Amino acid sequence: MTEEAQKVLRGRDVVFDYLRDLGVPYLFGVPGTNEIPLIDGTDELSNCVKYVPCLHENIAVGAAMGYARVSGKPGVVELHVTPGAAHGIGNLFNAYKAHIPVVILCAQQHNQLLVQEPLLASDLVQVARQYTKWSYEVRFADELPLVLQRAFKEALSPPMAPVFLSIPWDFTLAPMPEHWKKTRENRSGRGLVTHVGRHFVGDLTVVDKAATMLAEAKNPVFVVGDGVGAAKAWRDIQRLAELVGAPVWSEALQSYMNFPNGKDQYRGKGELPQTQREMRAAFKNCDAAFLCGHNAQAQVLIFVYDRGSMIPDDVPVIYLHDDAWQIGKNGYGDAAILGDIGATLPALYDKVVAANPDTAAAEKRNVALKEAHKTHRAAIDAVVLEQQQKPPDGLPDGNDIALAISHLQKGLTARPILCNEAVSDSGAFQEHIEFEEPSSYFFGVGGSLGYSMPASVGMKLAADKKHTVINVVGDGSALFYPHTWWTAAQLKVPILFIITNNREYKTLMIGLKILTQIYKWTPSGKADYLLLDKHPTSFVELAKAFGIVDGARVGKRADLAGALRTALEVVTRAEDPRSYVLEILTDPTLPKGLDKLTFSRVPALSDTEDDTYDQPDAEPGYFGPA
Repeated sequence: MTEEAQKVLRGRDVVFDYLRDLGVPYLFGVPGTNEIPLIDGTDELSNCVKYVPCLHENIAVGAAMGYARVSGKPGVVELHVTPGAAHGIGNLFNAYKAHIPVVILCAQQHNQLLVQEPLLASDLVQVARQYTKWSYEVRFADELPLVLQRAFKEALSPPMAPVFLSIPWDFTLAPMPEHWKKTRENRSGRGLVTHVGRHFVGDLTVVDKAATMLAEAKNPVFVVGDGVGAAKAWRDIQRLAELVGAPVWSEALQSYMNFPNGKDQYRGKGELPQTQREMRAAFKNCDAAFLCGHNAQAQVLIFVYDRGSMIPDDVPVIYLHDDAWQIGKNGYGDAAILGDIGATLPALYDKVVAANPDTAAAEKRNVALKEAHKTHRAAIDAVVLEQQQKPPDGLPDGNDIALAISHLQKGLTARPILCNEAVSDSGAFQEHIEFEEPSSYFFGVGGSLGYSMPASVGMKLAADKKHTVINVVGDGSALFYPHTWWTAAQLKVPILFIITNNREYKTLMIGLKILTQIYKWTPSGKADYLLLDKHPTSFVELAKAFGIVDGARVGKRADLAGALRTALEVVTRAEDPRSYVLEILTDPTLPKGLDKLTFSRVPALSDTEDDTYDQPDAEPGYFGPA
């Protein structure tokens, strides 16, 4: 009998059986007494899993989220009882909204003690349930194999989402039943986790109907959501858009780069506008709106029912998604296809061709889109020229940073992956930087702050040496979890952290301005509560305290390109690459034209005003600091 066969199999061994089966090499977490048995198991080389220590549970969940996004495997986290579960809710929410498969193993108090309400214990399932696909507390140790198989199967099946397991810690040390040894032996080479075939083509009857609608449309509009990015369906959605001559919008606050930003079909700045009026205007005269992989969230500050739904009710709508909840969630669907996006788009394309579309009319629309794209590129070139003519000793802004990255990325052999939490500057990064594939861009669509620094650690662990991870994060967001740098230093992972330091919560300053104009409301003071300049933080020095010794601070436009080049050299060098913190003092000036706009009041405060309120030409990011 082998040594492994003689070994007493315990609950924790079952956990590592499943991680090995899935090829998951990392367990992210924060140590606690209850977690010691599980963490200790990572010291056994045969388990093939490395423990990644973090200094806060939300960092651990964020790192697991980043790892899962890049690797395609589940990110696995251990958390500690009630406070640990609560600390991780922010990034659990982000993972849930972005459909990222994170599996959380939360170490509950001793099973036989639970009824006596011991220290830190609570109903953990209720803590996590609303932001998970499945949340469950293991009732006895023998359940572990069944529960773990279900947990990983659910996390990886469409629609992907986090799963939460509460496991009384004594179960991790409990002997497993003898039949589990036989199960391991019988399934050798077959696998332990059921992988549900998810590349299924939607109902062809509904695909036919959708194809006819697109073929007959005189003014089609596409909206691509994160489902397209997750399916890596750039080629298929672009081909279909060209076939019918449709402009393409991305859903607002996209988590992936859902359409190649340099193509003619890409509409303007790409993302749908973030006001009710402008979003409705995006569908003006539209006779077929194709919402593909669109996660129908209302990314607006204000919604008034009397002004109409986000997509006008008279617009025929086609849905394609692998998540039935997202189909027709906020509006009626004339043709609603439940199917894998990557598998169904080619079938839809073929059906549109068979429906004999008016190719001459489609080509005419494509020519108009090409001209509109040229005009848009000319506007971008004008922005570049304007940036070049600004005083060299002035403070940089988001355009300066994005243009500098764009210029230097051409010389990188390790292609960039951008993890973005500089909310005020998202438009600049999406506009100027060239993205190789949808997952080259990550944004926390859930809006819970403090995701990007932790996520960048997990992303770098999953990325190969052919990719450079760049985390751009506003100063307000960076102050949430600077102790992420401790984990990055411990792991010696090379990441470029760019802190855009405008010494205030700029997105909230924008939001405040909009609120005052819409509601004709005057704040009680100068809104000092949104400023961060009273006790300024040196992020470079703060990073050193956590072990990231390489860094620099830049406060002049003329110094930006050279500082960024130096930073990238440190992060990407062949020998001893290291993380680098580049702190950029950025211009806090509000977007041009904001003070000139006139906002009408909402109906509740006005008897006569119409719906002429609008939003500045900016990326407001209403949900938090930057």
